Amino acid sequence: MSLKQADDHTQCRAMSDVLNRVGDKWSVMIVGRLGDQTLRFSEIRRSIGTISQRMLTLTLRNLERDGLVTRTVYPEVPPRVEYALTPLGQSLRKPINALWDWSVDHYEDITAARADYDADQDEAAKPIRRPYAGREAQG
Repeated sequence: MSLKQADDHTQCRAMSDVLNRVGDKWSVMIVGRLGDQTLRFSEIRRSIGTISQRMLTLTLRNLERDGLVTRTVYPEVPPRVEYALTPLGQSLRKPINALWDWSVDHYEDITAARADYDADQDEAAKPIRRPYAGREAQG
């Protein structure tokens, strides 16, 4: 039985599992940066800039485990390690590129919507001032 024939619960679990990997920002950025090229660890880290060495290591291992990235070690001193997308990883580029383009195209809209929302929330959080009725209203 294929996943397409499975029940909704099974499909949701599968979607959740896949999105946990390919939906995190570091995986998306690494797949986007690798593209059609082979890069060394330090080149990937420099191109992303804000990722820690530990997080890059963990993300690359997970991408390799999921069959999206290959890791090639060359027996040199010091050892050279290169990363490239597998055919499965290459197939992920189209949706990631679409998401990347959408993000760039709509970033200003999103930041404006956030500012409007935050302003509305700040206004809603202000205490309501009721006029003081004084002794006359106690009657």
